[in-house]
Amino acid sequence: MTATPSTTVANLRDLGGTPLSGGRTVRPGLLLRSGQLDRLDLDADPVVAALGLRTVIDFRTDAERADHPDRIPAGARVLIGDVLADKLNSARMPAAVQLKDLLSDPAVAEEHLGGGRAQALFADTYRSFVNTGSAQAAYRMLLTEAADPDAGPLLFHCTAGKDRTGWGATIVLALLGADDETLMAEYLSVNPAVKQAFAPMIEGFTAAGGDPDIALALIGVFPSYLRAALDEVETRYGSMEKYVREGLGVADETVEALRARLVV
Repeated sequence: MTATPSTTVANLRDLGGTPLSGGRTVRPGLLLRSGQLDRLDLDADPVVAALGLRTVIDFRTDAERADHPDRIPAGARVLIGDVLADKLNSARMPAAVQLKDLLSDPAVAEEHLGGGRAQALFADTYRSFVNTGSAQAAYRMLLTEAADPDAGPLLFHCTAGKDRTGWGATIVLALLGADDETLMAEYLSVNPAVKQAFAPMIEGFTAAGGDPDIALALIGVFPSYLRAALDEVETRYGSMEKYVREGLGVADETVEALRARLVV
């Protein structure tokens, strides 16, 4: 539950140290989250080089990966889990994947996202993290890989490392025994790093007459967003464990292996 001071990877966090029930914690150095790795430079970033990453799970869309290809450490393998594939095929593009486009034109942003519509769109996107097949496949991959000792240190990410990645962290930490307060704290902890990364864009948007509330709704994460996904889990499955077992199709044995590997 600590930010890792990388100079070339945005929003890098080690989930190690996160407090769990019974006075236990998450084992450090095995499960990390971040934004995209398009600027990764191990020669200039000894912190990341020292992690010894063996597996990278990329939650981004085809277009996102094409626009900003990851730079992968030598010897690491990359697994693709496009969380939003089904959402993109069935509806207009979620705000989570068009931040830069929306923030480049205040008038368009106001038309599509003003009056609380940005928050409603994000809530809908978070529900899709739970109820679409592509998202279920992506998060099943995350849990299966994180439970596998051969996966080595594993990093999972999307573009900004806040929404798709935030839900992935929530699932894992909930299974490991983090309480609701800890889950929300970890989810919200990325706000300073994300706002710093997007600060020039936000300033340009507001300077051009854009509504700062719209910018913050797009850039930041809010309790209501995470609650939308958690409520979808409760409505459809009744508990996180049943969501993982029935929705994601992850066997109980895999969950036990995840706990054995990551809880200390």
